[in-house]
Amino acid sequence: MLRPQITLLCLLLLTTAIIAVAGEYFKPFNVSYDHRALIIDGRRRMLISAGIHYPRATPQMWPDLIAKSKEGGADVIQTYVFWSGHEPVKGKYNFQGRYDLVKFVKLVGSNGLYLHLRIGPYVCAEWNFGGFPVWLRDVPGIEFRTNNEPFKEEMQRFVKKIVELMREENLFSWQGGPIIMLQIENEYGDIEGHYGQKGKDYVKWAAKMAVGLGAGVPWVMCKQVDAPEYILDACNGYYCDSFRPNSKKKPMLWTENWDGWYTTWGGALPHRPVEDLAFAVARFFQRGGSFQNYYMYFGGTNFGRTSGGPNYITSYDYDAPLDEYGLLSQPKWGHLKDLHAAIKLCEPALVAADSPQYMKLGPQQEAHVYRGNIIDEGQIGTFSKSRSICAAFLANIDEHKAYNVEFLGQVYTLPPWSVSILPDCKHVVFNTAKVGAQTSIKLVELNFPSSKMYIPQRLMFQEEVTYIANDWMTLKEPIGLWSNNNFTSRSIMEHLNVTKDKSDYLWYTTRIYISDDEISFWEENEVSPELSIDSMRDLVRIFINGELSGSAKGHWIKVLHPIQLVQGYNDIVLLSETVGLQNYGAFLEKDGAGFRGRVKLTNSKNGDIDLTESLWTYQVGLKGEFLKLFTREKAETVGWTKLSPVATPSIFSWYKTYFDAPGGTDPVVLYLGSMGKGQAWVNGHHIGRYWNLVSPKDGCRTCDYRGAYSSDKCTTNCGNPTQIWYHVPRSWLQRNQNLLVMFEETGGNPYKITINTISTQTICGQVPETHYPPLQMWWHPDLTNGRIAINDATPELHLQCEDEHTISSIEFASYGTPQGKCQYFSKGNCHAPNSLSIVSQACEGRNSCSIAVSNAVFGDPCGHCKDFIG
Repeated sequence: MLRPQITLLCLLLLTTAIIAVAGEYFKPFNVSYDHRALIIDGRRRMLISAGIHYPRATPQMWPDLIAKSKEGGADVIQTYVFWSGHEPVKGKYNFQGRYDLVKFVKLVGSNGLYLHLRIGPYVCAEWNFGGFPVWLRDVPGIEFRTNNEPFKEEMQRFVKKIVELMREENLFSWQGGPIIMLQIENEYGDIEGHYGQKGKDYVKWAAKMAVGLGAGVPWVMCKQVDAPEYILDACNGYYCDSFRPNSKKKPMLWTENWDGWYTTWGGALPHRPVEDLAFAVARFFQRGGSFQNYYMYFGGTNFGRTSGGPNYITSYDYDAPLDEYGLLSQPKWGHLKDLHAAIKLCEPALVAADSPQYMKLGPQQEAHVYRGNIIDEGQIGTFSKSRSICAAFLANIDEHKAYNVEFLGQVYTLPPWSVSILPDCKHVVFNTAKVGAQTSIKLVELNFPSSKMYIPQRLMFQEEVTYIANDWMTLKEPIGLWSNNNFTSRSIMEHLNVTKDKSDYLWYTTRIYISDDEISFWEENEVSPELSIDSMRDLVRIFINGELSGSAKGHWIKVLHPIQLVQGYNDIVLLSETVGLQNYGAFLEKDGAGFRGRVKLTNSKNGDIDLTESLWTYQVGLKGEFLKLFTREKAETVGWTKLSPVATPSIFSWYKTYFDAPGGTDPVVLYLGSMGKGQAWVNGHHIGRYWNLVSPKDGCRTCDYRGAYSSDKCTTNCGNPTQIWYHVPRSWLQRNQNLLVMFEETGGNPYKITINTISTQTICGQVPETHYPPLQMWWHPDLTNGRIAINDATPELHLQCEDEHTISSIEFASYGTPQGKCQYFSKGNCHAPNSLSIVSQACEGRNSCSIAVSNAVFGDPCGHCKDFIG
């Protein structure tokens, strides 16, 4: 087998892309459905959807994300609607900036794409409190997501608000807008049983309420087997080919294809191989599916305090085809693009057939065949001609062995755990296990010559590193009480009841008197007093007499921590911290945060001392938060002091500096691996929480795409900090004098923070001569007119840089029998000596290039060793 393999580098071109938003999108059209598919303007459609959450990017990023989704083969963009972002205060709405929903929907339409709007309004989404505004839990008598009148009233009010907003802006399909489908509720079937009959009644109410709003497009309930007849039910999961809707009148919809997974602080990074992802998608369409959405196609960033949890990281990259910064993740993006093109080739047959013909080809091998007739309009008079069409999917679900199968008189080789797609029932145009797309290697530019670091490898600094700033200012955060805006209560109050989630932080302060007898008792018995908390989440820090005694983290765990007390009065300060509110499960309104049960002092002379009903003073948040030290207006109004570069790391400190933005247009990242835990702001924009927790050393192993996927199957980055790179959107930066403010809890070194850019700088391609011809050949006029046969077409190696970059050089090229993998290629026994010059001439100086993989281009490289398998 001849395997040409090529690597190259891309250089940045300083050009500007101008994107215009069209004022009109579509001619008005209706959307309906039958048992086979959604019907768009009278036609059944096979639809590919790309999940993008508008608040997890900036409006300046939206056009590029939408355009890359379309280029990747998407017909539809899917997004949730985030109630907590749109109504942070009851009755006061926010549709600006990252929450400009109307602008996002219009951008989708201007790109000629449809939109699936999942109003919910519960979204889960690893979003803080599942997307519910925290004020909702304070509505008297409320119970979330059940047949509860206060909840239904608030839910209906918000859903109606969104539907009316979309109608006012003419964004529904029947108005010429892109919205073809809506969603009410979200995965309610997973928790419905907790609510008994009230849950069943709630489902019926939600469905009736939604349809009654007159949106004029179908409504979906995902993972809802008891969805009413007039509501579409849909599947969420890693595989949905076995899903069947709860009515024979409904099509198979897959609203969430989990192409990765979310990440927790201190955890490894999940990865889903593209071969398995493509297998799952192909199987879905093979077995009757008609609408499939990638959750996520672009994951983005949990800016501010939007990450849910508890303990979900700031990055929401999700191992998606478009990474956190909007760059292509290759080969995932490219392989899926080819898959989508193959499915589109099959679409005429898929929509013409009401159901496929099933054929068993082996013990774990099978075919599904779609046949039908389509009418070609005649050129003369009113005559038309009907012709038959056929498309087939051949699957091998064996996890270990390849099989040769006979299908319609021909023999096909099926790799293990793969699906081959035949749009004409004869020629294979795509196999899910054979990746012909390029591989891209992303690097972080550290702003000095020859200083690049692979992602997500842990950064190791060199002596010549240029850090973000040479001057830092610092300010201490008071421990405990810092203002007159506090109050006292003889009880341990629930965290959210006090903070209303205005801050992660809540201080609990009390004072206890310790006698000489207690001190003597502890000394004589060689024991120490211990502070006991029955139940706690997410994190507590314990201060005794102004000094940090210890910390504990967990989800409703018991805390038992030894402390040192002195004779006389002792101040006990507990700092309760949230790290993202619970976003999933039943009874969210009761989950809360902070402490539950009793708080006691154990090992005392006369038994446990119960502190629960002592006099506790409460202080919400940090003084620096209250003063808004992170804004330009307030950053200069307090007395900062200069931080020495050799200063001992200090806990509970604020840091401030100014920096210049990196040149160019590549995405910008902050390296925060030198810090501990805290939050960061750039020019007043909250870029998120940071936490330098390290993932376990064990668990990461070589990943085999074959076999059922789970979130812990293919993890990476073991033994390294979970997240050290933090996205700073370009639109939040000015050329120079950008303000960076950080609040650090545990003691870090801000002098080792760097500001960097990330880009795809190396791309590799590897295509054997036995690979399939490029899919666009199937639309070539010479092929459709019969001038050439598909068997005459040759495979091509396609290479593409990101926008505004060009191929600067070719470092390796071999047509023959090369060995190795990307960045580690070497020549084999057979090698065409002109490989490098041919590829260089075709590619250098261009953004993209294609090279035919054939002897006609390179010559016969092997001579007597033609049969060598490389």
